[in-house]
Amino acid sequence: AVLGVEIDSVTITEAVDLLEKFIAERKPRLVATANAEMVMLAQEDAELSQILNSAALVVPDGAGVVWAAKYNGIPVRERVAGYDLVQALLARAAVKGYSIYFLGAAPGIADKAAQLSVRQYPGLRIAGVRNGYFSAEEVPGIIGDIKAKQADILLVALGVPKQEKWLKANLAQIGVPVAIGVGGSFDVMAGVVSRAPLWMQKTGLEWLYR
Repeated sequence: AVLGVEIDSVTITEAVDLLEKFIAERKPRLVATANAEMVMLAQEDAELSQILNSAALVVPDGAGVVWAAKYNGIPVRERVAGYDLVQALLARAAVKGYSIYFLGAAPGIADKAAQLSVRQYPGLRIAGVRNGYFSAEEVPGIIGDIKAKQADILLVALGVPKQEKWLKANLAQIGVPVAIGVGGSFDVMAGVVSRAPLWMQKTGLEWLYR
């Protein structure tokens, strides 16, 4: 554990293999990508801490989390950035025929992220798209739409900890087998925000670039 948050020691390939297993089992599961910001928020937010420690998979997203895990004697083999996990999962989904529902980000962003994903991963099935600007009154309709579309994977970009709390509250009702809080990934996928250069990612300085 890193500051009380249990982190899974998986490679990106192992993580995607595990998510495929979740899809096959059809039981709703929450996946979190734990960076230093999320771990620190969990120190002050008991609800977030509980959600993370009951999640089906928590990947080490962030150089600080990887370092802290190793310092605490947890043999984390590699950083599994949320963005990279999503890309690996989309690539697998395009081959296997899994459908994806994009929920979150500003109006137009999720649509563009979905369109560019289909271009990047030919054959990718988009179950549905909905931006992250909605009221509490609209939630039942959104849940109904995701259920009706029978998505295999739900990507939620509402920011931390809102996305994790939203999923915890609604995942059982939605019933999607793999639900992942993806933070700002749609913005990067849509080309609105750029990622840090690869050398900064590899040297653990992506936070500085952001």
